[in-house]
Amino acid sequence: MSITLENKQGLIAGDGILPVRMAQHAKENGFEVICISLANDNLHDLKKYCSKVYSCHPGEVNKIEKILKDEEIKQLSFLGKVHKKVLLQLNKFDKRAIDLIKEATRLNDDQVMLMIVEELSKIGIEVLDQTIFIKNLMIPAGVLGKHKPTAEQMEDVNYGFWLAKEMGKLDVGQSVVIKDKMIMAVEAIEGTDVCIKRGAKLAKEGAVVVKVAKPKQDKRFDIPAIGMKTLRTISHYRGALIAVEANETIIVDQEKVIKYADDHDIVIMAV
Repeated sequence: MSITLENKQGLIAGDGILPVRMAQHAKENGFEVICISLANDNLHDLKKYCSKVYSCHPGEVNKIEKILKDEEIKQLSFLGKVHKKVLLQLNKFDKRAIDLIKEATRLNDDQVMLMIVEELSKIGIEVLDQTIFIKNLMIPAGVLGKHKPTAEQMEDVNYGFWLAKEMGKLDVGQSVVIKDKMIMAVEAIEGTDVCIKRGAKLAKEGAVVVKVAKPKQDKRFDIPAIGMKTLRTISHYRGALIAVEANETIIVDQEKVIKYADDHDIVIMAV
């Protein structure tokens, strides 16, 4: 289904370089981007490409809604990591945010995001597919670097792919760490990089990391993505391979990531 894009686009930005790339590509294609930043690490870069950047806490629902209304935003994208640990602390959460959390039967990723999408639709805002402005970052199938997987590693990749898909059905996480057909770690609330650290430490060396999309991935949020931080984590804990799902995963700064994998003897591939 094709949609007509508004000239003024909203961006709810979490951590990392991904929201910066979205803003950059949108601006280069003639769109104005109004950003609500929920993080601090990329604030400087976001200001290069967004006409306005507002800083908010994820729990400041009323403040965020007022900004979106004042700016007359009709379409927006969610990009970047917002750590779910904020739900364990509830610091700076306004009463409306707390009420929404109380209404939820579960606080898994999909339910939280669908709740947010529904609230936005009530004020006439459409949440877009995350990949609309960054389709060039999606990865086709194949080995991406110069290092090829061994037959044993491919067995771990296949096992990890199946397991990650099964965990995705439950909306637990998107990443798993495997070593010699044994499950070292499954991603939960901690996020991909901490999952890799935990699993690779148990494996001691040679861990295989697999990251996939959920079986019924809603492309408006939580598209799987990796970047330099993920590769550095694998290298630091002597991991051997990372496999992502082809045509469903974003790799940020692809050339740097592949070069890093090549330089640090890491197999990087899409399956």
